[in-house]
Amino acid sequence: MSAARQGPLSRFKVIDLTRARAGPTAARHFADWGADVIKVEMPQDGDEDAMMGGVRDGPDFFNLHRNKRSITLNLKTADGVAILKKLAAGADVLIENYRPDVKKRLGIDYETLRKINPRLVYVSLSGFGQDGPYGNRPGFDQIAQGMGGLMSVTGLPGQGPVRVGVPIADLSAGNYAAMGAFIALIERDVSGEGQWVQTSLLQAQIAMLDFQAARWLVAREVPGQAGNDHPTGIPTGVFPTSDGHINIAASGQHIFSRCCKALDAESLLKDPDFASGEKRSKNRKRLNAALSEFTKRYKSAELVDKLNAAGVPAGPIYSIDQMFGDPQVEHLAIATPIEHPTRGKVAIVNQAVSLSRTPCVLDRPTPALGVHTQEVLGELGYTGADIANFRRGKVI
Repeated sequence: MSAARQGPLSRFKVIDLTRARAGPTAARHFADWGADVIKVEMPQDGDEDAMMGGVRDGPDFFNLHRNKRSITLNLKTADGVAILKKLAAGADVLIENYRPDVKKRLGIDYETLRKINPRLVYVSLSGFGQDGPYGNRPGFDQIAQGMGGLMSVTGLPGQGPVRVGVPIADLSAGNYAAMGAFIALIERDVSGEGQWVQTSLLQAQIAMLDFQAARWLVAREVPGQAGNDHPTGIPTGVFPTSDGHINIAASGQHIFSRCCKALDAESLLKDPDFASGEKRSKNRKRLNAALSEFTKRYKSAELVDKLNAAGVPAGPIYSIDQMFGDPQVEHLAIATPIEHPTRGKVAIVNQAVSLSRTPCVLDRPTPALGVHTQEVLGELGYTGADIANFRRGKVI
């Protein structure tokens, strides 16, 4: 029997039927806050890259699948489906990213499982939605970035479409899926019933466009690429220094004035081309060039300190290793160590939100494939003989 987990979600049992990244991200939120997350995987099939988000003992896997238990279950067998249904009967949440036709064919779709457990919150992630003209298309982060409009507003003007450097559609879909599941669990306290929660990479990517999407929907503006410049808040962007570059955000009349004074660039305040936000936007290139002549007189660290002291948002532009070495990042403990049976102490990325009384719980390293199979099946009431038969039949 597995040791009881701690944390604010420790009373919940979650079945993670997902592969790739979006679904595992959703399940990771539950796992990090103490839920018993059971990761259901196919017995070894040589395709772990698709199954678990990278090489199993690599950094991606370490970060994506901590705090979960792993069982193997062949859902192409009748016994495998029967075991899953028994698991679902006692679960609070099931998260899956099968194509709609596949889960129906397997008999593990929402309508089937809700008859077994009406309180089940069933979470479906997909590339484009559960139905519609693209309902059965396979989804992939970069495809969603392109279809969701993000690549059209990323990169330098005229550069052509550019993907964002992280799988933002996957991660956003996982975050939205977890949020939907949390809402459904809260509502269940009132109604006593679970429900079907759905999201997709395409929906999540469009939602993440935020004000860029609103510019089209409300004002019928088609945003374009603005490079390192903020599309509407000017001057905001990357500026050169004597030893590199920094970010400066000086939009708005008051902050622009403070920025010019801190840079000893009061002459820019007298230039009629920069007298208002509208004029600064119209003359963005000339303003950026003029400001750059002043920023180049300072070293990056010196200028960051000088501008922040003047009330002007500014910051360094780090590589990943430099970022983790920053004293504020260290203070926030966003890189948290966890013990692993073969790697020893390994740092993983912590949750980005903290709770004063009930913090997240990072207490389990990423599991070996199927290491908890016997444990979980025993909790369901299967005997040692049953489990041995399942192994012989390649059910587990």
